[in-house]
Amino acid sequence: MSGQPPILWKPSATFVRDSRLKHFMDWLEKKKGLGFDSYPDAWAWSVGQPAAFWESVWEYFEVISHSPYKKPMSEDAMPDTRWFEGSTLNYAEHIFRSRTDVHPAILFQSERHSLKEVSWQELEASVARMAEYLRSIGVEKGDRVVAFLPNIPEATVAFLAVCSIGAIWSSCSPDFGVNSVVDRFQQVEPKVLFAVDGYQYNGKPYDKMDVVGELCGQLPTLEKTILLPYLDKQADAGLIPNGISWAEAMKTEALGLSFEAVPFEHPIWILYSSGTTGIPKAITHSHGGVLLEHFKYLAFHNDVHPGERFFWFSTTGWMMWNFVQASLLVGATIVLYDGSPGYPNLEVLWEFTEKAGIHHFGTSAPYLVACMKQELNPGGDYNLEHLRSIGSTGAPLPPEAFGYVYENIKEDVWLCSMSGGTDVCTAFVGGCPLEPVYLGEIQCRCLGCALYAFDDDASPVIDEVGEMVITKPMPSMPIFFWNDEGKQRYLGSYFEMYPGIWRHGDWVKVTPRHSLVILGRSDATLNRQGIRIGTAEIYRAVNKIREVKDSLIVNLELSGGRHYMPLFVLMNEGAVLTDEVKNKLRQVLRSEYSPRHVPDEIIEVKDIPYTISGKKLEAPVKKILMGRPVEKAANPDSMRNPESLDFFVEFGRGIR
Repeated sequence: MSGQPPILWKPSATFVRDSRLKHFMDWLEKKKGLGFDSYPDAWAWSVGQPAAFWESVWEYFEVISHSPYKKPMSEDAMPDTRWFEGSTLNYAEHIFRSRTDVHPAILFQSERHSLKEVSWQELEASVARMAEYLRSIGVEKGDRVVAFLPNIPEATVAFLAVCSIGAIWSSCSPDFGVNSVVDRFQQVEPKVLFAVDGYQYNGKPYDKMDVVGELCGQLPTLEKTILLPYLDKQADAGLIPNGISWAEAMKTEALGLSFEAVPFEHPIWILYSSGTTGIPKAITHSHGGVLLEHFKYLAFHNDVHPGERFFWFSTTGWMMWNFVQASLLVGATIVLYDGSPGYPNLEVLWEFTEKAGIHHFGTSAPYLVACMKQELNPGGDYNLEHLRSIGSTGAPLPPEAFGYVYENIKEDVWLCSMSGGTDVCTAFVGGCPLEPVYLGEIQCRCLGCALYAFDDDASPVIDEVGEMVITKPMPSMPIFFWNDEGKQRYLGSYFEMYPGIWRHGDWVKVTPRHSLVILGRSDATLNRQGIRIGTAEIYRAVNKIREVKDSLIVNLELSGGRHYMPLFVLMNEGAVLTDEVKNKLRQVLRSEYSPRHVPDEIIEVKDIPYTISGKKLEAPVKKILMGRPVEKAANPDSMRNPESLDFFVEFGRGIR
């Protein structure tokens, strides 16, 4: 058994007493007769009695249902479990239950805009007008409305308008290339597109009018595009097929904001997988499922209180954007930033934290590592008196970064490292306001999440690295993947390895202290600067370079929080991997997808390893590069060209 790492933070008696989790546990004792001596005891009850737990969440948060439910959950196994059948509700209705004149709904800043406030009154009026406009052009419950927008207040307005009428939301960040957006939006056949003319990032303007035009041409079901002039106030919506300006749409008169009550399992939004094995999977979540999960997580595991300011650096193409909107459910002010976290330097977000009075600061592990490497001292350079918690996700946070947070940012801050995914639009593991923070460890398994580490024999293990699995259903698991006949892609994504048990694709260790350590992906997904991207997107772009015959890409999580993403290329006969070819590769990846898709190094190989059935061996190559013996990483007997692995064995010795 490994030794206990040092404790970096302990909640004070006041912190525990005032936490929303403690209030909930007291409520359980008073209302349900359930007394728990510790958080692990409460967690054990929540996963042992899931129907009772989720019904208690429903009751505690006084969920507004316009019709009664029959029972909290059905007896069907994952992924067919049905929740609160008979109930009808609306996610947006619960958000506007928090409206108040005491504090703003939104704070916003960008590279081009100084800090501004949006009141709840302004937000409600804007959502009402946009919802009325959407109704006027025929948008109904179940229609898909998509957005090509930055992380700005208008994106929040658009989402809440769509949500309020029971239509289904989906969004991509404008730094995505055309192909990347089309691969996602074409699948869901949208009726309306919200778009910007361009944006600024890292001090540079990016005109996207041509891209918006291309999108309209490749989305045949579109009936209307609502253009927001964001980069250029003179951008003309008339240049876009069936275009109308945001300002024109917002002239629609509205008597007030109303909400369409929809069944619990009615789709609220469609998020997308990274596209590792082909076209990105269109992951569809339900109004009721994410409502309960977001109430639970934001209140109990982030401890967000009414009036507090909640920030997470994100784009509209990442599930954390949806998660930020969820903090409105618990009465927070959402804090939005549009731009680069490194422009004009890495201190911009810490300066923003001081200026906006942020209580909960969320970011990616690579950002904290980057601040550490630059030896920034935010705690000494800025007034962070309001800062209560720092959230980190997107990649495992290395122990060195834990220490950096407490030494250089704030010694009494609550560090909430968390891990979850687009798959559930939340975290499986994360913060607990009742428990200490140990160096390098995530505090807890979240309430209602039956998470375990499985060994090779599919048995749960403690203090050993294993496959992360979830053995009981959660309401925020996808209701389905869009256009997935018979749930074939759904089942293949999570239930192929262990029938009836969700395999998430992470390596995890559960400690004897009930804390956790995530050790990176166990599959081939690329975790790039805190954002997961897919190998299939890389290959689709690389295939456009005629000199390259084939390629393979992996991302390695190395010690000290370092990441290394090499692209291995097999050249066509007679072609040479020159600097010119390398630059072409980088350019096509950057222009068609994003800067995150550009590899750290491009390396020529004599062959790309394949199975006999023609499957590229990305995960085995990653394991070999990380030092795993070939015989444990791959099955040479199932390979078309086992000798191709020799290069990676030798190459791996030089990078660890």
